[in-house]
Amino acid sequence: MALVQVAIAQTEPAKQTPQSTEIWQPVPPVVTPGTTGANATGITPPSDAVVLFDGKNTDEWVAIKGYSPSDWENKNEGPLKWPVQEGVMYSTKGFSARSKKEFNDFQLHLEFKTPEKVEGSSQARGNSGVFLQGRYELQVLDNYNNPTYVNGMVGSIYKQAIPLANPSRKPGEWQTYDVIYQAPRFNKAGLMTEYAYVTVLLNGVLVQNHVAIRGTTEYIGYPKVQAHGAGPILLQDHGNPVGFRNIWVREL
Repeated sequence: MALVQVAIAQTEPAKQTPQSTEIWQPVPPVVTPGTTGANATGITPPSDAVVLFDGKNTDEWVAIKGYSPSDWENKNEGPLKWPVQEGVMYSTKGFSARSKKEFNDFQLHLEFKTPEKVEGSSQARGNSGVFLQGRYELQVLDNYNNPTYVNGMVGSIYKQAIPLANPSRKPGEWQTYDVIYQAPRFNKAGLMTEYAYVTVLLNGVLVQNHVAIRGTTEYIGYPKVQAHGAGPILLQDHGNPVGFRNIWVREL
């Protein structure tokens, strides 16, 4: 019997045709990709994107007082008051921005610029952050010739994952984040059964490559595991007027 099985295994590949390994179903959905804007506003959203900011208003956001997750939890301070000027919304001291919509796994695109006038150094220079599901901070910082602790520089998952490179543009120039995020999984007891994972490109350069997020990104102390479902995108105000534009999400 063993000899017969070996003989079959050796002869079967010769019977295969190109069609033997073709898969026709399911057919991926058609998505119209974005294009480069004529007015240099970056890549336009693809056809299946949820647009959170298109340069016109901040209707998709609410204001949250403070700049840490503990400040944000269940504290809706009303409509966002960040000013919109020439298609850009700017962070305003005292209030951060939380998207009204919440997400699980997603692709996120946004563009940001730190102030052209350089003031401060290290963490006091162009500081903001993008909190994935409202809990896990992807750092925004002006790190063009600005040394700081490397697990807190631009492109880092704050206090957890050091970026693979520093492709920062000069202060006042537009920069782009493209993020692929997989939410953590929890069991019925609230225990994490799978980490969150994130891949990040900054200005087209890979800075996080399918990195595990071990829990909340704490300023002091170690990550905390908190069971949760879908969560918002949070843009942090950290006392610096950071500009944001062209923010969209594709749910995965």
